[in-house]
Amino acid sequence: MKILVINCGSSSLKYQLIDSETEQAIAVGLCERIGIDGRLVHTPAGREKLIFDKALPNHEAAVQSVLAALVDKEHGVMESLSEIGAVGHRVVHGGERFTESVIIDDEVIKAITECNDLAPLHNPANLIGIDACRKLMPGVPMVAVFDTAFHQTMPKKAFTYGLPHEYYDKYKIRRYGFHGTSHSYVSKRAAEIAGLALDHSRIIVCHLGNGASVSAVLNGKSVDTSMGLTPLEGLIMGTRSGDIDPAIIEFIAKKEGKSIEEIMNLLNKKSGVYGMSGVSSDFRDLEAAANSGNELAKDATEVFVYRVAKYIGSYAAAMNGVDAIAFTAGLGENDKNIRRRICEYLGFIGVEIDEERNNVRGKEAVISSDSSGVKVLAVPTNEELAIARDTVMLVSNR
Repeated sequence: MKILVINCGSSSLKYQLIDSETEQAIAVGLCERIGIDGRLVHTPAGREKLIFDKALPNHEAAVQSVLAALVDKEHGVMESLSEIGAVGHRVVHGGERFTESVIIDDEVIKAITECNDLAPLHNPANLIGIDACRKLMPGVPMVAVFDTAFHQTMPKKAFTYGLPHEYYDKYKIRRYGFHGTSHSYVSKRAAEIAGLALDHSRIIVCHLGNGASVSAVLNGKSVDTSMGLTPLEGLIMGTRSGDIDPAIIEFIAKKEGKSIEEIMNLLNKKSGVYGMSGVSSDFRDLEAAANSGNELAKDATEVFVYRVAKYIGSYAAAMNGVDAIAFTAGLGENDKNIRRRICEYLGFIGVEIDEERNNVRGKEAVISSDSSGVKVLAVPTNEELAIARDTVMLVSNR
């Protein structure tokens, strides 16, 4: 079965066509600048990347362009759209309603819409992508895979905020967590690589990219995670502040005469290592700047490393120990220096990094020494494959 995986943003649409039998991508691509001018980047497996400037006034036009590219006589990978057995959609927020992936129907659409307030930048865009696919591929089963679902196993002590309980009752204000599809995939893969029985394991997953989060996975289930009601809480990230004293919001608002909306924009888009350094949200740029003597870039990186190590330590306490630590996403998979520097804080739990093993980019590897008390791994994430697997399972069991 061929599965089309769609990840729809406000002005972009990422896609992969995956063969469910081989679990290999047949084609990958990206529609960007939707609603502005439009560009399609399409890469059939084993062939050169193709770039097309074309009008993409809305997401329906973007989906139409993707489908046309997949069956194009010159650079397509299918004879007919009838070869697509199902479509898997990434949906950012499922609230408390969705604890696992589901086949999309009108009731599911309504429930996702009710979560829009919890993810105003993401859920509406996800819904636009779903609506476009349903119009263009009527009769093809659609599946929603939620970023929040994996973390719905967190106990109350982990997801409850220190606020009046009425705000949970009224608005379901609590920690939800994100990157769940990645944390689920990587924790399972880490257990396999480390030779651990998943249902008797304590694994900490560090998803480190421009957006970053850490999770504690006990016996295969998420029991805590760093992101909260929104993806703003937790680690310092590329442009997001992560954890701060809430009083800072009022303090800056009064001192600078800024509105709540302006402060939230600052915390989401102008903070993190970008705001701290004044250089970039890309750690490669920060490293280059630090090596050139930029102290702010050096400090921003050190603060980031320190925060990650603190979360790992707290989650080791939450699970009364840890068997494996897995680094994933753009930074976690590729930056050996960041991994090493984080692990230098973790000697107290027996972590020892092997420098030669750690010299790896974008590949699965055990990077700890044989004498390390905790297995440390680099595990490239594959959210699209995880979405495809859930899609196949649900469609096959209908």
